[in-house]
Amino acid sequence: MILSAQSVYKYYNGEPILRDVNFTIEDRERIGLIGVNGCGKSTLLKIIIGEELCDKTADGKGSVSLANNKAFGILKQNSGLDSTETIYNEMHKPFAKLLETKQRMETLERQMTELVGAELETVSGEYAQLSSYFEAHDGYRIDVKINTVLNGMGFAPETYDRQISSLSGGEKTRLALSKLLIEAPDLLILDEPTNHLDVKTLAWLEDYLKGYKGAILVVSHDRYFLDKIVDRIFEIENTRLSCYKGNYTSFVKLKKMNVARQSKEYELQQKEIAKLEDYIVRNKVRASTAKMAKSRQHALDKIERVEKPADYSRPPKITLEYDIVPPKDLLSVEGCELAVGEGAQRKILVPEVSFKVRRGDKVAFVGPNGAGKTSLLRLVQGINTHEKGKIQWAPNVKIAYFEQEHGYLHNDISSFEEVQDRYPTMSELLIRKHLASVLIIGEDVFKPIGVLSGGEKAKLCFCLMALKRGNVLILDEPTNHLDLNTMEVLEEALMEFDGTIILVSHDRYLLSKVADRIIEIDNGGIESFAGGFEFYNSEKEKRALADELEKNRLKEEKLRAQKEQKSYRSKEQRAQAAKKRQLISQLENEIAELEGLISDYENKISSEEFANDFEKMTNACNELETLRNTLDSKLEQWASLED
Repeated sequence: MILSAQSVYKYYNGEPILRDVNFTIEDRERIGLIGVNGCGKSTLLKIIIGEELCDKTADGKGSVSLANNKAFGILKQNSGLDSTETIYNEMHKPFAKLLETKQRMETLERQMTELVGAELETVSGEYAQLSSYFEAHDGYRIDVKINTVLNGMGFAPETYDRQISSLSGGEKTRLALSKLLIEAPDLLILDEPTNHLDVKTLAWLEDYLKGYKGAILVVSHDRYFLDKIVDRIFEIENTRLSCYKGNYTSFVKLKKMNVARQSKEYELQQKEIAKLEDYIVRNKVRASTAKMAKSRQHALDKIERVEKPADYSRPPKITLEYDIVPPKDLLSVEGCELAVGEGAQRKILVPEVSFKVRRGDKVAFVGPNGAGKTSLLRLVQGINTHEKGKIQWAPNVKIAYFEQEHGYLHNDISSFEEVQDRYPTMSELLIRKHLASVLIIGEDVFKPIGVLSGGEKAKLCFCLMALKRGNVLILDEPTNHLDLNTMEVLEEALMEFDGTIILVSHDRYLLSKVADRIIEIDNGGIESFAGGFEFYNSEKEKRALADELEKNRLKEEKLRAQKEQKSYRSKEQRAQAAKKRQLISQLENEIAELEGLISDYENKISSEEFANDFEKMTNACNELETLRNTLDSKLEQWASLED
């Protein structure tokens, strides 16, 4: 066991946030922590890492304990990064102790060639201990580990010398996650780790985490990620935590079954309680039945009440409708230049963009961060200009645009007023109904937009988008900031919409459900895939495999050509080449033998037998130096022949 939570309670201003939370986390478990926004996930994480204390119960219970000799690490925005350092130097910091050990070993190696007697014995003993520690902690693979993680997280080798202060917010978050992966704590705690990651990086991260040796606790709204990674779900609902085995998809099925069962138990118990209460009321005043009524009251008092289940039924649906049906050939983009910036700052992302969209298409733009996905959304709408090419929309097209920044909302008015200002003839009842369809209810409808969370603003934008009744929906990262329930409501609405959708999203679960065509922007080019997200993934995997096979084929061809070229050499050249190969082979054998002898002497120097025998140690050190000099000479000869 790595961590245990028992009877955890937390109150803010007298209101319960967490009640009677109990769980354990075992070695190598992968746990997804989910729940609606504001349910207490962040509070629980703070209690786990010790930033907050849980409230004690009346009998003194309530604790979260980490097992002895176990460590946790948590991903926070820009956590633990030194802005004055370079990327590569920062990534070496988790290995500080190993690097110090390496430096000390090198110092001791130099000293052992000069020391004698007791001093040599002392130094040899220290060297043996350090060498054992360094090897046991994989010290020889430090750079390999760092390069693997940085490459997987999207940092090219030419960026390693960049100063952290020059990185964007998203790059800093990726670097913080990279550093945490290198630190490899026993319990890895990740809070929304998929933010700022493109599809390629997400796929790498999922593969890496599958092989992670510690336990993982992850808070994420990325359902695709949860399905790939976790084997247990912790759900916080109505201040309580419930545990489910399996990934997110399994959780959804189990949750529905549990709610149905609990609802049935609750209904049956309520009927039984109602019968008892009715009997008590009717009979407690009559002398002949008062005793029986009192007995029933005792029975009623002893009933352990089944808690009323949370309403897991779907909230009111978002209905996406339109009035005018546009032509089949909806959009044509021909030879347009996709660029960002103006004047001297203008940067061309894709020199030539061409594609068509037909009525009813569900198109998703995908590609790495910075490739130009959002810019392309803005280009087709005419928000961004283009210096060449042609963009042609069919007549009777009405666009409803959801942009991730929500810049068109007015922070000084309420959600109710935002809708009312746009639709002044709409009744108050109907405005409330539309807001309720996106789960903006009660007094929340009158909160100033400026105080709303990102998720609440997104819900309002969905409401406005639905009210616009567009026959073309253009959406830029629509699921950012949303809780899982609202994501599912939006997903269902988009799946049922029979108009046209053009979409940018990192939410692979949404893409797999909604998109029937993928347009990829990458490496300054654009390509269309006539299938959904799973088809796109399959095609990319096939191409990667084909590229690898082609690379191997070219390598084999090169080797074959080299062999054929050698066959045309003159007899004398072949003889010289054979003699050279023989000499190289002889040198390689001698080098291997010398390396083996050196390894044997290094082991002897580190042994207790030699440490206690001055003469043996001195002779061994002298012989080791001679062998190393001989090896250097042989390596120089070998290198000259290889050139």
